[in-house]
Amino acid sequence: MPLSHARRSALSEQVIAALRNQISSGEWPVGSRIPTEPELVEQLGVARNTVREAVRALAHNGLLDIRQGSGTYVVATSELAGVMHRRFADADPRHIAELRSTLESSAARLAAERRTERDLKQLDALLLRREEAWESGDAEAFVTADATFHMAVVAASHNEVMTAMYADLGEVLRDWLREDVGDELTPENHMDHTRLVDAIRAGDTEAAASEAAGYPFLCLPGRLHTGNRRGGDGSGAGDGSPGGEEGPVTARG
Repeated sequence: MPLSHARRSALSEQVIAALRNQISSGEWPVGSRIPTEPELVEQLGVARNTVREAVRALAHNGLLDIRQGSGTYVVATSELAGVMHRRFADADPRHIAELRSTLESSAARLAAERRTERDLKQLDALLLRREEAWESGDAEAFVTADATFHMAVVAASHNEVMTAMYADLGEVLRDWLREDVGDELTPENHMDHTRLVDAIRAGDTEAAASEAAGYPFLCLPGRLHTGNRRGGDGSGAGDGSPGGEEGPVTARG
């Protein structure tokens, strides 16, 4: 629906708000290319310069990436997410792993205490979607499915601040996983998250926290400076702790 005409600054703000809503609502997901400038002009019923100004503003705020000759792509769901993405894009991979481990283990512990039946149904569905994405061999589809699953675990904590913070870090974590997974999914690199869901369902806070803590450290050999370990069985062998055995890694996510 065309936007109402108003003085230029107000109209520009309306366009920015409309585009931001398309992003935050998921209508334009992260990684997708937004409609072309002429298409947006037609959809919104405003001048080309107004659309261009709004797109540039959202690119400046980190939500969009304007790629010459290719189009404009969504890179974050909020201004804070955009800031996070720019700030930590080149961070030490081990530091990202440690951050994931800390946030996700705390969230999993709370999820085991607070999960609802609706949460469990959501986790079961997303776990299945994650497995289907892996079987498809589509690395990008798997990254999306895995990130969505972990986001649901955090959301099951019912801690709104933790959930919002994790969401704002979402693209940083997806980039981390995308680099870790690479372009090819192979059977020997598969990681099953069933035990995490089972622990949350059983209300086993320690097992849920331990499972979630270990996953981020099971990544490409040599990618982390220290502590590449096989594990993820709830024993702490895969959580980067001093007690884990050194060895090749065999899992992702």
